[in-house]
Amino acid sequence: MDFTNGQRAEVLIQALPNIKSYTDKIVVIKYGGNAMLNDEMKKSVMGDIVLLSLIGIKVVLIHGGGPEISNILNKVGKQSEFVNGLRVTDAETAEYVQMVLAGKVNKTLVNNIGSVGGRAIGLSGIDGQMITAKKRDEALGFVGDIVNINPAPIWDVLDKGYIPVISTVGCDKDGNTYNINADTAASRIAGAIGAETMINMTDIAGVLRDVNDPSTLISTVRISEIDALISGGVISGGMIPKVQCCVEAIECGVKKVFIIDGRVPHSIIIEILTDEGMGTMFVK
Repeated sequence: MDFTNGQRAEVLIQALPNIKSYTDKIVVIKYGGNAMLNDEMKKSVMGDIVLLSLIGIKVVLIHGGGPEISNILNKVGKQSEFVNGLRVTDAETAEYVQMVLAGKVNKTLVNNIGSVGGRAIGLSGIDGQMITAKKRDEALGFVGDIVNINPAPIWDVLDKGYIPVISTVGCDKDGNTYNINADTAASRIAGAIGAETMINMTDIAGVLRDVNDPSTLISTVRISEIDALISGGVISGGMIPKVQCCVEAIECGVKKVFIIDGRVPHSIIIEILTDEGMGTMFVK
């Protein structure tokens, strides 16, 4: 669709109240899934993040990288094993997780942000012992539960005017490396750094009353309603842990949490800078 200059100006004027409400506030974006695998979509997401940064919003990007980890494990002939959706992570797999998340995926995203005019610095949960963790279960190996979040490295990067790009690899006092669930890490980090908002980019539109009908999107959910939505089957399967992470973020002090479809171009901008939004918003 082609817009006239007047229409472009009108869009900016309508966005102004939302821009003002987010200026100097922290927005955490959890990025993963299919939106990370499509180069065109990745460029769109990075452009949205840089735009938010340029208008005075402090963006923190937290990413996963499960498909990339599976890909490298396949290349080295190591079979991926999952228990209840969690990757069994022995000592060798933990090394590959660190290499892929803190290395290839993280630095690629930093480079992508730079290529569209932004300034980013890559961090992992090991840097400054940002994410300290402990073993969840011996059977899962080095899959970690978060013990503590140290927000200082993130604040330092934000204060210098950079976008922190964080891979969810944790550590402990003995020097072990842990694979940390990215949704959980995003929730805990958002609370620890005093984020105004957290956006969880997924490959679905949000919470739907009928999973086969996008028109049944629930635009706002209060956390007091979630148990009933789960017991009623509206929130089910893989959506349950994502919603539970949204609840955790709100309980940690984040005011609004969104689940949005990362496959839609400029979904972040639509959610943050328009009154209508596009996903499901969770509030206290």
